[in-house]
Amino acid sequence: MSGPEVRVARDPGAALAARRFAVGDIHMGPTTHLADERARLAGLRWEHFDVRQLAPTIGAELHGIDLTGDISDPAIAEIRRALHAFKVIFFRDQPLTPTQHVAFARRFGDLEIHPFIPPNPDVPELVRFEKTAEVAGYENAWHHDVTWRERPSMGAILHAVTVPDVGGDTLFCDMFAAYDGLDAAVRARIDELDAIHDYARAFGRQVPAEQVAEMRARFPQVAHPVAPRHEVTGRRHLYVNRVFVDHLEVGEASDGADLFELLCRQADYPEYQCRFRWEPHSVAFWDNRAVQHYASSDYWPEVRIMERASIVGTRPSR
Repeated sequence: MSGPEVRVARDPGAALAARRFAVGDIHMGPTTHLADERARLAGLRWEHFDVRQLAPTIGAELHGIDLTGDISDPAIAEIRRALHAFKVIFFRDQPLTPTQHVAFARRFGDLEIHPFIPPNPDVPELVRFEKTAEVAGYENAWHHDVTWRERPSMGAILHAVTVPDVGGDTLFCDMFAAYDGLDAAVRARIDELDAIHDYARAFGRQVPAEQVAEMRARFPQVAHPVAPRHEVTGRRHLYVNRVFVDHLEVGEASDGADLFELLCRQADYPEYQCRFRWEPHSVAFWDNRAVQHYASSDYWPEVRIMERASIVGTRPSR
């Protein structure tokens, strides 16, 4: 007969207190650097809508405001403040027409035209993601949008036209938290480092051979800081992704590849993420500088139709 099982009086974490530590190439333990931001967001107050926070530092649903009607300038200013605070904000039950969608987006700046994704047939400012059994979803990789532009999007407003009953969620990751979670030596290394972004990594196959030179002239490779400062908050955030970054500007290619992989993996931590389950006429508005997003491609062969307006931004800087 075997002896009694070992019994312990303390949780294994008791001896570790609030310390994080590495196990191989991942970190375990409490993400204590999120505490101040979580407390700050919890203390915010709002006049034109109610807020339900989704995760400690990222994501909030805004209730009590109608995006299809006339929205006052003070309400728009407060929506902008909520965007900067929560990094991505969501609205339910907003049956926007394409015209209303574009009009709302224009309250926040000029809109861009995407050269590589088909638009709404009547409104070119709206990219239309129409997924079916024949057109599958390939947006399931962490990325900021259009970082291959000299002036990438400031933000994007995505409207759910048709969604599957189950699946097709979008995840968002707080890239301020991802930067802050790096150790001091890595932060010091990347603060003055650039990454080279290239449209051809994702969209090059769509360009006919006779137009390659023309498109390269229109969209040359562009260098952006790996950890720029947000133009509104002044906080540093990670700004690299596997979809559009060709390489980091470092001396040794192997060193750059290892560092790039480390930085991209920071989006994998659920502690930095929120997840949004779409319903018909839900709307997401994200700060394209502050977050990366990942559209879960788990709904094939169901239909998922989304339309996106993207707001022109400024060039990232240190």
